[in-house]
Amino acid sequence: MTFQRARSAEQRAERRRAILATAATMLTELPVADLSLNELSRRVGLAKSNVLNYFDSREAVLLELSSSELTDWVSDLDAAVGDPQPDLSAGERAERLVEAIVGTLARRPVLCDLISAQAAVLERNITTETALSFKRAAAVSYQRMIAVVVKTLPELGTDGAGHFIATASLLAGAIWSHSHPVPAILAAYEADPSLEAIRMAFEPALTDSLKALLYGVLPRS
Repeated sequence: MTFQRARSAEQRAERRRAILATAATMLTELPVADLSLNELSRRVGLAKSNVLNYFDSREAVLLELSSSELTDWVSDLDAAVGDPQPDLSAGERAERLVEAIVGTLARRPVLCDLISAQAAVLERNITTETALSFKRAAAVSYQRMIAVVVKTLPELGTDGAGHFIATASLLAGAIWSHSHPVPAILAAYEADPSLEAIRMAFEPALTDSLKALLYGVLPRS
């Protein structure tokens, strides 16, 4: 893909969409840590300096992609949770919520990888303008997540739902990182079966962690 010089707002918007789409495709092939601005530029058909006319850094590209992925995931979660079911016990509804969160996250590996890299990698080397844009979008998604959680477990209230979401996101990122190790660690697990006890699988580990977290924040009767 190659581009002529963008001369209109629509052409500039198309360049941004192409850069984001190319980055999204690359993340289905390799982890966030291996996505370079040079390779992104080559694949999108623009010079690296031209890509930097649209995004101030590689991290800015990935943060905007993360915002879009998060927005789509919250819609997935809302659909998976479905309508309120007050006839079920709080424990049963908690189980259903955890199942929906883990299932929808597992189907979005790109989002999980981006979440795992957010604080340590993606929130560095960016401008204040990029940071504001990302955090404002995150705040909108956060409020939507609170609404989904409260719809399922009104016992939590908005504060309890907020605490659950904040901690759950940290758990999801950390567990994703540990359950998708670098090749050397993966080879070590495969070479020594005795290490299986400390090997982490994403869905079971996140399910157990979120259940423990939810039971901790649910009000005691």
